[in-house]
Amino acid sequence: MPDLVLVYVTKSGNTRLVAEAIAEGARAMGLNVKAINLCDASPGDIYNADAIAIGSPTYEQRLLPPIEKLLDSLDDEKCSGKIGIAFGSYGWSGEAPLTIAKRMREMGFDVLDPVLRVQYGPDEKDTDACMLLGKGLALKLKKVRRHK
Repeated sequence: MPDLVLVYVTKSGNTRLVAEAIAEGARAMGLNVKAINLCDASPGDIYNADAIAIGSPTYEQRLLPPIEKLLDSLDDEKCSGKIGIAFGSYGWSGEAPLTIAKRMREMGFDVLDPVLRVQYGPDEKDTDACMLLGKGLALKLKKVRRHK
């Protein structure tokens, strides 16, 4: 069972690169991580993980419909209390990760900040920020486990 599952959709590959950098940071801290395109994901992937990251590029000031459908389909009770991350790439406006974070919070996720919004593809600074967020998630998850 993975500690962290990153589920994303991507149009140009940029959101996948963000997911991979977050995953790399979490793995560096010893987490078992699964980064998967939404097409290859199942609800069990999400419900069985302790932490979830959901990503989408912004297209026409919205998140992509497959991620919207995923969020609509998730069971709030099975997600409540899980640690979450919202992320995505954008060209002009960048609303998708903010929308994902809002929806995750409404479901009871403990969403970590910052919500990652990367313009176009991640450069070195963006990659470092993604890795740092992955490491931060790992530290938070380990702290939660110690207190259980």
